[in-house]
Amino acid sequence: MSKTNKYCLALDLKNNLDKIATYKNYHQNVWPEIQKSLRDTGIKNAEIYNTGNRLFMILEVDSSFSFEKKAKMDAKNSKVQDWEALMWSFQQALPNSNPNEKWVLMDKIYDLNA
Repeated sequence: MSKTNKYCLALDLKNNLDKIATYKNYHQNVWPEIQKSLRDTGIKNAEIYNTGNRLFMILEVDSSFSFEKKAKMDAKNSKVQDWEALMWSFQQALPNSNPNEKWVLMDKIYDLNA
């Protein structure tokens, strides 16, 4: 059985109830090309949670995954670029994010089983 790693990321949505509802609806029907692109980069599972306008994403990845590899593959995929442009119309960067950064990698500060 191959080892998996877990990454947690955060992002905000624009604080608008209609935009938040529309964003959630898109994630009930994610385009098949986006699902495939995620799997092709080594992501085994992705979950997004929401409270208010804050999003929290958990990625479970295999040993072939890297954020650099994903960025390169995404840059070459026009469907991913279309999806990201559409999603950005609902999203806003966190105050502590770098320029052009959307999802911010979170630091693990506690593990019950450690």
